[in-house]
Amino acid sequence: MKARYKTLVDAYALAIRSGKLVAGSRLPTHRRLAAEHHISLATATRVYAELEAMGLVSGETGRGTFVREIALAMGHGIDQQAIAADVLDLNFNYPSLPGQGDRLREGLRQLANVGDIESHLRYQPHAGRIGEREIIAHHLNTHGLTARAENVLIVNGAQHGLAVAVMGLLRPGDVVAVDALTYPGFKALAALYQLELLAIPVGDDGPDLNVLARLCRMRHLRAVYTMPTLHNPLGWVLNARQRQRLASIARQHDLLVIEDAAYAYLVTRMPSPVASYAPERTVYVSGFSKDVATGIRVGMVVCPEAWRPALERAIRATTWNTPSLMSALVCQWIVDGTVSQLAKQKRRDARQRQLLAREVLGPLPCISHPDSWFLWLPLAEESRADRVAKQLMDKQILVSTAEPFCVTTHVPQAIRVALGSVSMAQLRVALAAVREAIEYEQSR
Repeated sequence: MKARYKTLVDAYALAIRSGKLVAGSRLPTHRRLAAEHHISLATATRVYAELEAMGLVSGETGRGTFVREIALAMGHGIDQQAIAADVLDLNFNYPSLPGQGDRLREGLRQLANVGDIESHLRYQPHAGRIGEREIIAHHLNTHGLTARAENVLIVNGAQHGLAVAVMGLLRPGDVVAVDALTYPGFKALAALYQLELLAIPVGDDGPDLNVLARLCRMRHLRAVYTMPTLHNPLGWVLNARQRQRLASIARQHDLLVIEDAAYAYLVTRMPSPVASYAPERTVYVSGFSKDVATGIRVGMVVCPEAWRPALERAIRATTWNTPSLMSALVCQWIVDGTVSQLAKQKRRDARQRQLLAREVLGPLPCISHPDSWFLWLPLAEESRADRVAKQLMDKQILVSTAEPFCVTTHVPQAIRVALGSVSMAQLRVALAAVREAIEYEQSR
């Protein structure tokens, strides 16, 4: 005979999956569930724990247990799927400018007409060809980093660079400090490689570094993952004092620093990276997905010399080498100024989109940076972000809730909006719908 609690779990699961219990519905308290079904409080707690493990509900301290939005498959969280033509995607940034297809066509034509074309048919060095690493090192050095070609490793985009850093330098069970709201791609890596993430509380202008120092005294931390320049999703840019303090804490407690600079190029006056304050212990990761194109899967890892062999082994284990055709194309564009030109245009585009967002969203609370492609919209205390996301999805507009970004058990009620993947006209329409959905939710 099926255990009583299993019967309740199945009944609730069926009600949620069938839509009888809609996203955002508050479930009975543990005590009320126990009383209604004549079960113990421990059994009621077990019912909700199993539903939460199934991803169907979420418990929030002091508020109760709520039905999660399970219909947000398309483009939600970190699992981007094919987006229909009539869907406005404010969940992911894959910015493209008019004429980039023509640039690609011309770039490939030039590659075909110069050099040893057959060399692209062969295996390449795991870290990339030295001439291309020299070009990328020079490119990085114009942006505040001090890099040598020998310590630059070419990877298949920034996400692959993060994976290489985790695989090469960390071990299952290692404890890594991250911002309480952080990039979902790193959360996915941590789950895959069995890392323990400790949350650093966040404020309007960055992580609470006093708490980080305290965590280092309480636990044996192996690393800290940071996005100091245009943090995703909160958009902050740490100042020089904060970067120096982070480097000092890392030195004092012998931490590896993984610096994610995926969006750093958008900042008009890019500050010196954390890697410049602690080069001996920082892995600097970036790529060309945002300033060139998301389909151009070329990135770079800059590391201390002592760590290069381990990182090269990780590259070999995952992909052997970045396809030289792609890295040659990117390096050609660095040399002829295409990358700089695209970056300048995209910086201008991001600022225009932020101005439009401020205009359309009006009085809604908004956390962002004027150079970024994303917004963080906190909701009123009793509002439910998953209801807002569902309402927008019904209108063919995709946004993200806080859940994919959140490291703590308490998930804030907020909406994260990506601005860079639709036209300006479409963005105006979508943002108006976002405002309407949030205002409706907060008036309930």
